[in-house]
Amino acid sequence: MRIGSGIDVHAFGPGDFVMLGGVRVPHSRGVVAHSDGDVVLHALCDALLGAAGLGDIGQHFKDSDPQWKGADSGRFVRAVLEMLRNRRLRVANVDVTVLAEVPKVAPFRDEMRRQIAQLLQVSEHHVNVKATTTERLGFLGRAEGIAAQAVALLEDG
Repeated sequence: MRIGSGIDVHAFGPGDFVMLGGVRVPHSRGVVAHSDGDVVLHALCDALLGAAGLGDIGQHFKDSDPQWKGADSGRFVRAVLEMLRNRRLRVANVDVTVLAEVPKVAPFRDEMRRQIAQLLQVSEHHVNVKATTTERLGFLGRAEGIAAQAVALLEDG
């Protein structure tokens, strides 16, 4: 078994939605990002890559590469999953935490779990999504951005 962790942060910017776990969540702002800026899927990729000893998301999907401009972060997850398969590793479970004052995650939690499980080709019971605020402290507390943390457990398989 192998465990990995990942963190991603994006500042809010122009827009009317954010992508979280592959789900379009309505919001008064978007995020500043090269791809779709899905902090959940980016943190998840880093957790999976870390568990497999394969570096980080920036090594595989450079934000200076025009092919990733506006890219659906699900593409990153599918590519990472293929890297895991090549190493004969499979996802045992993942646990994701969204850190933000806004938008509220609870109304979208189940849809996020379903989407992440589908991307990882695992049961929803192997995916957990939760959220917390920073009690209005720091840049997250001032609603200047959004962050996510993920932990992934991989098994030989």
